[in-house]
Amino acid sequence: MVAAAPANPPALVPPPGAFQAAVALGEKKANLPVDKIVVMGMMAGWMIGFGAFLAASIGGACTQMAVQNPGLAKMVTGAFGLPFGLLMVLVCGAELFTGNTALVTAAVYEGKATVGQLIKSCTVSYFANFAGSLALVWFVFQTGLFSATSAPVGIAVAKTSVPFMAAFCKGVLCNFLVCIGIWQASAANDLAGKAVGVWFPISAFVALGLEHSVANMFLIPMGIALGAKVTWAQFITANLIPVTLGNIVGGAVFVATMYCYIFGKLGQSTK
Repeated sequence: MVAAAPANPPALVPPPGAFQAAVALGEKKANLPVDKIVVMGMMAGWMIGFGAFLAASIGGACTQMAVQNPGLAKMVTGAFGLPFGLLMVLVCGAELFTGNTALVTAAVYEGKATVGQLIKSCTVSYFANFAGSLALVWFVFQTGLFSATSAPVGIAVAKTSVPFMAAFCKGVLCNFLVCIGIWQASAANDLAGKAVGVWFPISAFVALGLEHSVANMFLIPMGIALGAKVTWAQFITANLIPVTLGNIVGGAVFVATMYCYIFGKLGQSTK
């Protein structure tokens, strides 16, 4: 008797299954040793940096479109760049701070990870992301593909000229969309589904002008390297700190906490 072939998994699992997949992924991330998080975090910074590199290259070449049709220019900039960066992170395997704020937090809520593991995962991946981003800045600067009039110069000035609360709120909204993109990708079982799950929310946050700390780790230092009138102190205090805090709230509160209440232990009534 011939054994029946195993059934193919569904292309898209329902929301409760997506939640369980996200928790399982968060548990795996929580159990990674520090050295693995460092290397995988540097890879994630490099990959997201490549996405920002492409977005700035395409968006920076759309100056006429930005004047004549600013909405279309924002759409083009969002569509090409950062979605491919995040897709590389998810498909190839890397440790991205912004995603970890939701995934590892969800694992903690479900009893699959400890608070100490959450702190380790987020802290180490954050600084490793920064290191990978700065390495890419050095390489891109050496290529000469950007000049003193290229898009990152204006981007660096604009991003460090936003009031603290505005940058914080942009960070909250941005990482809500980023983590929803990761959540949707975790629900898909094929590459096409993961790409679609990532593309819509990531292109949306770029087009909307929201703030992603890891993307900014490439964009603003790139602008500084090209001669933007921005100091490292301004970058850290006016952008990186408020955006990072906002990203934490967006991922840990508005994604992990909400979905752990909807599908997980937080929402279980105690009668």
